[in-house]
Amino acid sequence: MFSRQAVRCVRAAAPLAGRAAPVRGYAAAAASSDIKPPVAVYGVDGTYATALYTAAAKSSSLDPTAKALSSLSALLEKDPKLAAILSAPTLTAEDKGAIVAELSKQAGANSPTVKNFLDTLAENNRLGLLKGVADKFGEIIAAARGEVEMRVTSAQPLDNKILSRLETAVSKSSYVGAGKKLKVTNEVNPEIVGGLVVEIGDRTIDLSVSARIAKMNKLLSDTL
Repeated sequence: MFSRQAVRCVRAAAPLAGRAAPVRGYAAAAASSDIKPPVAVYGVDGTYATALYTAAAKSSSLDPTAKALSSLSALLEKDPKLAAILSAPTLTAEDKGAIVAELSKQAGANSPTVKNFLDTLAENNRLGLLKGVADKFGEIIAAARGEVEMRVTSAQPLDNKILSRLETAVSKSSYVGAGKKLKVTNEVNPEIVGGLVVEIGDRTIDLSVSARIAKMNKLLSDTL
């Protein structure tokens, strides 16, 4: 996907790892704007995520920007080598230009906001922060949309019918505030053996078989 020259730069990156670059451009725009995100996120990646939200809100491109960042996050999760390429501090201006062009293509981003954001990361040697920025931008967007994340972990993938029933049941409970809507995701973890682990915001409902076994083992050990 990326140029061989960019890949070669990764091998030479170690001696220069950790070199800092100032946060410019987008961060300055965020500080000077009246638009405020609905939730605060922290760290350097949080600064960029906040600035990107501000820029997207000002250009009325929040939805396409969110879609593009979600695609880039999925791309980074799928290709672990990509993170190493983006973090290489020895990338040349030509390498960065090629990488930004490819990332924009992969994200399906036609918005100047996303392109400018990627250019800013490249200019400041911060392309390695892309995954963190995407994640924190997702947090901001979810809050702006009034979404509450519900993560359902199961031993095997759940079909849409079961997930829909869970969403309906939880939506009527006190776990979801008025005016909020659930964003349901299903993760698979065979180690829970069976049952479900439901996480809603900062609350966890552990209905897994592994949790029941652990409780039973504790009860037996305490008794003995």
